[in-house]
Amino acid sequence: MKILTALLAFSSTLPAKALQQPVDSSRYPKAVVMTAAQDQENMMQQLGIKKLRPGPSGNEAAPNHANYDEATANPYPLLPDVLKLTNGKTITTPDQWWKQRRPEIVTDMEREVYGQLPEKIPAVTWTVKITDREFVGRTPAIAKKLVGHVDNSKYPLINVDIDMLLVLPTNVKGPVPVLMMFGRPSFPAPAQPSPENMEKLNTAFKELMIKTNPEIKAIFDQYPAYTPIVRLPGPDFFAPRPAGDPPSGEQLLEDGWGYCVIDPTSIQADNGAGLTRGIIGLVNNGQPRKPEQWGALRAWAWGAARGLDYLQTDSAVDAKTVGIEGVSRYGKAALVTLAFDQRFAMGLIGSSGKGGATLHRRNWGEAVESLTGGEYYWMAGNYMKYGASDAVFGSKNAGELPVDSHELLALCAPRLCFISYGVPEKGDAKWLDHQGSYMATIAAGVVYKLLGAKDLGLSNNYSAEKMPAVNTGLLDGQLAWRQHDGGHTDAPNMKWFIRWADKWMNRKL
Repeated sequence: MKILTALLAFSSTLPAKALQQPVDSSRYPKAVVMTAAQDQENMMQQLGIKKLRPGPSGNEAAPNHANYDEATANPYPLLPDVLKLTNGKTITTPDQWWKQRRPEIVTDMEREVYGQLPEKIPAVTWTVKITDREFVGRTPAIAKKLVGHVDNSKYPLINVDIDMLLVLPTNVKGPVPVLMMFGRPSFPAPAQPSPENMEKLNTAFKELMIKTNPEIKAIFDQYPAYTPIVRLPGPDFFAPRPAGDPPSGEQLLEDGWGYCVIDPTSIQADNGAGLTRGIIGLVNNGQPRKPEQWGALRAWAWGAARGLDYLQTDSAVDAKTVGIEGVSRYGKAALVTLAFDQRFAMGLIGSSGKGGATLHRRNWGEAVESLTGGEYYWMAGNYMKYGASDAVFGSKNAGELPVDSHELLALCAPRLCFISYGVPEKGDAKWLDHQGSYMATIAAGVVYKLLGAKDLGLSNNYSAEKMPAVNTGLLDGQLAWRQHDGGHTDAPNMKWFIRWADKWMNRKL
């Protein structure tokens, strides 16, 4: 309490301009506060939906359990033709893809699945908050904590600060490729003061504690050799390596890559109640979104793109070889990022399921009704129509979607795209529909071929091709697939991804 009092007294001595000025909230529309259920109901009313079909249960013993019978897994077996224009004509040249077919797919994806970006989104200003020289494993590195502040001058009631950490090796020459990963940023191996400086810190800390509470002096007198602040063990360059693969960041640095971690929840909350906050809420002045507007997946992808804006200003980064990575819901976001922003050169898409690489039309595990139900906020409001059983327009189902995930993958062509999964036995649940993702990857291959790139090297018959054996990678093309024998992670595939990407980037190591 005494420390808090001292801090308050100190703050009162600061000049007025150093203190944050209060916002006159009466000048702005009041931000709407709703529960997720209320927000979902609001969107249903906008769309004229009276009732949604419930999603299946992940519990196989439940009466409404998800389907895991391959015989009934393809109720809508014909996918939209990725090479056929809406007028029925089939494209045959790369020029037709870029000028005609690709824009059609983007339009449908934005309107019906992931949402459209607002015309005017406030600018982001990046600031380096902390720069730290570290050893990550055995690689010297420089780590930067970055904050991207979104200009909220037009609606100061909502503040959005994007949290990102950039880690680059210092034992290499020239700009390096970087893999941006969705996750929670933290310094991998913070540098520590020398023993001499640590002693000074302990002396000052003891004096401050005794001054705050004189009774503590008796404890320090009883234990004179005790130091409250101790050094953490540093890297042991002579110790044998632990068994197994090093952490993903360490592998990247050892290979001469950099990596950065960007926090999706600092961009947009991972829940429906947050849709009137975060970047979506900021642009909407705290009001509920419209049916065609972006959901969380597209918002996270937007944030990743702003992170790439910063990387393009860093001379130590090869901005032409920046990749995007994520697992599970962040695997969905990584694929959406790669598809919509062609500046990203590659993607490692981990266990992404529906909304990611898995076909929406498949009836296996996670369903469209799962995404129109509890996870509705990931998607555009319009997506909810395809889970409606009773609405002003009747009802709709997954088979009526104008696009599917093979077309999302096709938007990545001819850039590098590595689809990664684990196995159900280790926790990469059947719910994710590994086969459905493989079918989409097979079907997307025709666009890679059209653009002069290589796909998985198989036929593009998505209804006939079956997944290869676990740990058998299809890595000979710019479109790649590998199912490892681990769980709900892409870490076991990281070494394969690095080798594969190095080959296609023609890196000489």
